[in-house]
Amino acid sequence: MRTFPYQSSYEIGNLALALAPALTPEGIVETPSFFTGFAAQPQILARGLLVLADISATRYFKYVPVTLRDPVLTAQGDRLRAECFSACNGVYARLDLLQAGFDGEIGYGTTNVDIGLDLRKALTQVKQSDKLHVDIGGDGLATTHYNHASENNESPKAGNTNYDQSSIQHSNIFMAKSQAISNNPGQTVIERPVKMPDRWVRALGNAAEIHKGMEAGFTLKGPHAQAFIATLPPVTGKSQAGWLAPTRMGAKLSPAKTPGAVFVSGLHRLSALKRIMTNITAVTFYRPANAEPGAAMIVVEMQNCRITISLTAEAWHGYSGEGALLTSLAHQDLLEDSEIIGKKLTFNAIIDVLKMAQTWNMDTTRAEDALALLAVSGKLGYDAFDNAYFHRELPDDPDRILKDNPRLVAAQKLVEAVNKTGDLTWTVPSGDVDYRVIYDPDNGVEKCTCAWYLKHLNKRGPCKHILAVQLKEDDF
Repeated sequence: MRTFPYQSSYEIGNLALALAPALTPEGIVETPSFFTGFAAQPQILARGLLVLADISATRYFKYVPVTLRDPVLTAQGDRLRAECFSACNGVYARLDLLQAGFDGEIGYGTTNVDIGLDLRKALTQVKQSDKLHVDIGGDGLATTHYNHASENNESPKAGNTNYDQSSIQHSNIFMAKSQAISNNPGQTVIERPVKMPDRWVRALGNAAEIHKGMEAGFTLKGPHAQAFIATLPPVTGKSQAGWLAPTRMGAKLSPAKTPGAVFVSGLHRLSALKRIMTNITAVTFYRPANAEPGAAMIVVEMQNCRITISLTAEAWHGYSGEGALLTSLAHQDLLEDSEIIGKKLTFNAIIDVLKMAQTWNMDTTRAEDALALLAVSGKLGYDAFDNAYFHRELPDDPDRILKDNPRLVAAQKLVEAVNKTGDLTWTVPSGDVDYRVIYDPDNGVEKCTCAWYLKHLNKRGPCKHILAVQLKEDDF
């Protein structure tokens, strides 16, 4: 359990975002500071944070508003990434704030950022014409109020003294208060506990593997992109499913599949994007590489900023139960590779798999499998826009792989009883039943006679019997 040392706040001209203790290249930092400076697009920053807050506070399956969770924030030198899941765990959202949108240097590390109810209300007041100073971390006490407009209508830059004397005095007063509080151990300090939900860690790993298998279907730009967002059903609306395809005016939902179309289940799960509708420059729709119904993802582009939202195959599915990483986890020889690579990650915004494979004298497939295994503990995410993994660091639990994947545990118990009955066929005794497995990885064939396989057809990862065969094959 960690705490926020103060609450996030917004006063006219100043946004202070509170951070919990962070994992950084130097280790755990109790009071991290990821950025201090001015935002080039204040309204986009504010609205982007509100989109994440809306999603984390919503249960889309059988709609219920709930207590929101604090997003995971990762600073990667050239960008800030904030990630969250919906309360039902069926929607993943990520806000990528690029360096060009800030005037100062961005640090490195991963933690949680406080977005409470008070801040949510305050962020709705931010206008694009505001001069917005942003403090992500720091002491959270000193605030500076800058006038909304200047003669040249430009945002002030770090080191720029083109503000009035009253603004400087205002800043000095708050700095004096900050110093007084730090020197007075009896002064009350607000501390709110924050805990990473276990299901978020499981879901982050599964989401990364699913996103890696996505390909772009089509893109809408300018007014067409905004028109699509405007037509999204409300969050309380009836769940709609179908094939989204581009039209002359935007995109249309249809029951029939057409070239380039993307299948979406639960269109109302995108409704939070209405907050940024007027800021959008483009929307790209992603689908599974086989172009069949499954998870869907859209990447919304704005000036110096992107928002990624991905949806599970069904509104009632949660990312924490997708099982996308189980096949990788069944190969024990990957553990050593992933440990070697994991120690060398330094909050990279883009991980070059080919370069990493060459550095460690691995083939590309082996390196990619090791990265997929790292994702299970929340150490990696996948950005479909950049087509690359990125590094985040969460508190490590050595037992998490087994604890979060009960199917893998069950498969390990079945390995000794697995019998090979043919070149591609196996018998797996489980309970009072002998299940028949067809396993042909070279041709992508993995079938089983159990109820799990018949219901899900590997769409939520392999069943425990197929996993047991995979583990047995590793021993041969």
